[in-house]
This record gives sequence, C-alpha cells and structure tokens, in this order.
Amino acid sequence: MLNKILGAVLSGTLFVAMAVQAQAPARVFFVEPKDGATVTSPVHVKFGVEGMQIAPAGTTTENTGHHHLLIDGGPLQKGLAIPADEKSLHFGKGQTEADVKLPPGDHTLTLQFGDGAHRSYGPEMSQTIKVHVK
Repeated sequence: MLNKILGAVLSGTLFVAMAVQAQAPARVFFVEPKDGATVTSPVHVKFGVEGMQIAPAGTTTENTGHHHLLIDGGPLQKGLAIPADEKSLHFGKGQTEADVKLPPGDHTLTLQFGDGAHRSYGPEMSQTIKVHVK
C-alpha cells in the first residue's frame, strides 16, 4: 500500500514539474559573445532559443521561426516586418551561428526571433547585448 501511495505522489510530482517546465516563457539569447565582451572582427555569434522551434523562412507553423541579428539597433515591435539590409541580418535557413564583420568600436547586437514571413515576435523574443570590437 505504501508503495502505491509513494508511486502516486512521485508520479504527480513529475507531472507538475513537467507542466511547469512546459509553461516556461519562450526566449532567445546569445550563447556567445557575452554582454560586454571585447571581441575581434569577424565576430563569432552563436544564438539560442527555448520554447520555440527553429524553422526555415517560409514555414508558417505556429511557434516556429528563425533568428535575425540587428546591428546597432533594438528590438522590433511584434508583427513588424524585419528589414533585410547590412544592419539587419536574416538567418532564414535556420542557422544558429555566424561570423559577422564589424568595424572597430562599440556595437549593440540585438537577436530578434521572427516568424516564417520575417515578422518580429516582439521584444519578448529578443535579447540585446553590447560588444567592443578591437
């Protein structure tokens, strides 16, 4: 009897832990470089995402998207199209890292997650860091 009660308690605890983990908010983050790092160009950037799946551009499945790197710019409002130019790099093949050429000086890098149509998931799906390029 005690084994059945203990098994039920452990099973319930595991279910609650899994439910809490499943409800964790989605986020994107820089694996590298770290905020405040001094780096050399080209800068190796590595992106992370939790709570969403990476999919190539054109994919319209819910809770999927791909990374965009905004150089010297901040996060974009949810639903806005992410521009494609020399300051807004798209990783529409699902890439999670790249080497980016930056001139010497201080730079702000914003990782912005966007959907298959390159629309921003908003500031809550972004991270901004600062780096100094030697």
